[in-house]
Amino acid sequence: MLNNPKARYTARATMALYIGVLATLLITTFYPAPVEGVSIPLMLSVKLVPLLAFAIPVFRANNRGYIWMSFVVIFYFTQAVVSAWLSEGAPGPVILTILTFLLFTVAMIHLKVNRPVAN
Repeated sequence: MLNNPKARYTARATMALYIGVLATLLITTFYPAPVEGVSIPLMLSVKLVPLLAFAIPVFRANNRGYIWMSFVVIFYFTQAVVSAWLSEGAPGPVILTILTFLLFTVAMIHLKVNRPVAN
């Protein structure tokens, strides 16, 4: 539930970044080439299922769902930073690092803006 008109913008930005992170994870599974000898459905499920669990809370702008999603996004951020470092700046991990950082930051801003009104 949106408690503030400004929260509409931060909720939309969070949704866009959430979709961007999912798309980047999907694209990096197949580009530049899939890992040989690993099941593609298994790779996709390991990459996407933890984030897909938060699809409903993200699109409903549920504050508690944003909080839990942010905990999970920190793991994706950490993995992306390590991958970017080890690959010496490959575009996929760098883009994922930026998107996860922005997703976490915008979700936290949304929680600040969408704070329930005190009675």
